[in-house]
Amino acid sequence: MASTTLDAGLKPASPSGKTFLGHPRGLATLFMSEMWERFSYYGMRALLVLYMTASVAEGGLGMKAAVAAAVYSVYTAMVYLLALPGGWIADRFLGARKTVAVGGVIIMIGHFLLAVPMSASFFVGLAFIAIGSGLLKANISTMVGHLYDGPNDPRRDGGFTIFYMGINLGAFAAPLVIGTVGQSVNWHLGFALAGIGMALGLTQFLLGTRHLSPKSDVVTSPISAAEKSAIFKKAGIWLGLAAVFYAIVALTGHFTINWAIWPLSIAGIAIPVFVFAKVKRDKDLDETERSRMSGYIWFFIAAAVFWMIYDQSGSTLSIFADENTSSTLFGFNFPSTWFQSLNPLYIMALAPVFAWLWVALARRSKNPSTTMKFAFGLLMIGGSFLVMMLAMAAASGGTKVTPLWLAMVYLIQTVGELTLSPVGLSVTTKLAPAKYASQMMGVWFLAVTAGDCVAAIFQLVLGDEVVGSTGYFAFQGAMAIVAGVALAMYRKKVVKLMGDVH
Repeated sequence: MASTTLDAGLKPASPSGKTFLGHPRGLATLFMSEMWERFSYYGMRALLVLYMTASVAEGGLGMKAAVAAAVYSVYTAMVYLLALPGGWIADRFLGARKTVAVGGVIIMIGHFLLAVPMSASFFVGLAFIAIGSGLLKANISTMVGHLYDGPNDPRRDGGFTIFYMGINLGAFAAPLVIGTVGQSVNWHLGFALAGIGMALGLTQFLLGTRHLSPKSDVVTSPISAAEKSAIFKKAGIWLGLAAVFYAIVALTGHFTINWAIWPLSIAGIAIPVFVFAKVKRDKDLDETERSRMSGYIWFFIAAAVFWMIYDQSGSTLSIFADENTSSTLFGFNFPSTWFQSLNPLYIMALAPVFAWLWVALARRSKNPSTTMKFAFGLLMIGGSFLVMMLAMAAASGGTKVTPLWLAMVYLIQTVGELTLSPVGLSVTTKLAPAKYASQMMGVWFLAVTAGDCVAAIFQLVLGDEVVGSTGYFAFQGAMAIVAGVALAMYRKKVVKLMGDVH
């Protein structure tokens, strides 16, 4: 709610002097825009795998579970991969504000394409949403920072906290609304509701754009005409070659969804390898910066393993919720998509607790190191899949297990997320070489891409007989736990590589 009270000693946030909870008025615009964007994204995501695996008679695509899970993993990977070019487009071409507006339009179109009952429209819609999310996700958080007077503005951290509450509110409400309509009424009506949500967010953004900082319009590193021509020429050549190749595959009758999943999965793993190799070979980096990057690779790999499991909440866990979990608790019936609301609910409840905990431990000089927090996060995510192994065993023979199994799994995963994700953002900024200070945040998101692409390959290779089985959950859970133990055992080596960064 807006108020007219100004923080003591701070300049008015807008010409009218109005603020939003004591913050610049533009925060309300970004809060509502991102809340509705996340509402559309998580609502669609809650339906995605269920729609793909539903039979044609039920209005779905009739895909095998393993293929649907792989499509979901690659789609999620591309959302984070495309955040890199999304930030680059804002820096070199449009500025953050215009890039977010364009991204919002593309996302909205994508959701409405999903609402069209045609398989071709469905996959084109997914591509639109991934591209639009890359444009929006990379820049809307940057615009929150633009609202404040530099990094030392005392309101800055609180502003980001309020902003992230908007994200989780949207994520919490989406499965309850869009999931219920899509699963219980009509899949495509649910996807249309996601499009309406994005339309509301875009309208909020355009109406409130006057409250945003002028910095958000600045193109920080404008591209020259020669560079632009060269880039468009190269992009045109590569796109042309890809179009010709896939046209030949399609016309000869060989095209299947695997022709899209495999190249994207391999690219999602190869690109982070290429980026790290490029940075490590950069002669402008001194020995200290190279050492820090070697230390950072440990954190990156750990994060990739974490996200490989964590992001299956909307795929293998969603299928388990639908097929193997009772939809009744204490006499109350609910759609299986509602399980997708547990994570944002847990985050909103536990994030303040963890923020307090780290400060309290630091006062007693008992705050765990970054390495140990990462190791704990891996142990938690691995443990969650071992619980899933037990849940799957309990569901053998067609038994519907209690919803409390999944409630426990999501709780364990959320605790792991709160020990790893925020710390990962922090250590990325600390270990980044000066030359790559801005780009390294995009590199951090590549850990999600790499992890999801590994998951997609697992799912395709293992197939329906293994994906979602007790062995499937046991193997990945054990792998994460081994990775967590290894990181804890080698923590002194990692700390040494980090140098004076703690």
